[in-house]
Amino acid sequence: MTGTFTTRTVDVTTGSAETMHDLTNACSAFLREVAHGRDGLLNVFTPHATSGLAVIETGAGSDNDLLAALRVVLPADDPGQDRHGGTGSGPDRMLPALVPPHATLPVVGGELELGTSQSVVLVTADQGGADRRVRLSFLG
Repeated sequence: MTGTFTTRTVDVTTGSAETMHDLTNACSAFLREVAHGRDGLLNVFTPHATSGLAVIETGAGSDNDLLAALRVVLPADDPGQDRHGGTGSGPDRMLPALVPPHATLPVVGGELELGTSQSVVLVTADQGGADRRVRLSFLG
């Protein structure tokens, strides 16, 4: 049996503050177009130094809890060892070590297999950038 590989990018406007952006609907729409009822894997990747991807419950406060925890671990007023000249962006560049820039998720019957209340979210800590790109890739 030969698998197929399909990939596409999604542009996300995140604004100028740290945020979480729910990608679950974009992932599901992509799979409806390309999976055609097949089982496989969805890989989600963001190529940004100050962004990561998480599978987390949203809407019940967990999203704000994650951002608050990241502010404690990566304080904005600590310049870190940033050699790019941005005040406070040194710690932001550590985000992908805590919230990785990728996630691989199971696809069953052409649908994203998430647990109850789970969502796929883009997490951004950088307060200077407003646009992010996310690559969705299906192998099935």
